[in-house]
Amino acid sequence: MATTNETTADAYNNLVEINKTGAKGYQEAAEGVTNPQLKAELSRFSQQRAQFASELTQHAKQHGANPEDTTTVQGVLTDAAATVHRGWINLKSAITGQDDSAILGECETGDAIALEAYEKALQTPNLSGEAKSVLEQQHSKVLEAKNWATQQKSSMAN
Repeated sequence: MATTNETTADAYNNLVEINKTGAKGYQEAAEGVTNPQLKAELSRFSQQRAQFASELTQHAKQHGANPEDTTTVQGVLTDAAATVHRGWINLKSAITGQDDSAILGECETGDAIALEAYEKALQTPNLSGEAKSVLEQQHSKVLEAKNWATQQKSSMAN
């Protein structure tokens, strides 16, 4: 049976991978859009996800794990799904001639996957109060980004 520290470390490790992938995905999205304001905001989200990964790595180390050295099965599966997602961003931008709305749709999908991972991590038994607080704050920011992408995409359709 995993200890509280191992359980918390595993939750962090999975989210570190998701945020590293999210940072890459948002950077690719920023490079694919034509609208300068969208480009700036997507770049900001990329930097935010990189910061989340760094913060989670630091917290994981406090719980005795090193995300750079540890790969969980769930993390591998999530990373595989995220890799496929990044491929869709590339594919859609190539096919649609860098259609900003389609790229935002892919960002929504990526954030939906991230939100599910955060929600699963928040259900981890014996999650410390500090861990829960960090995860809830990041979950909130990911939700804001997803809602922003939805709103931007919707305004393009009008």
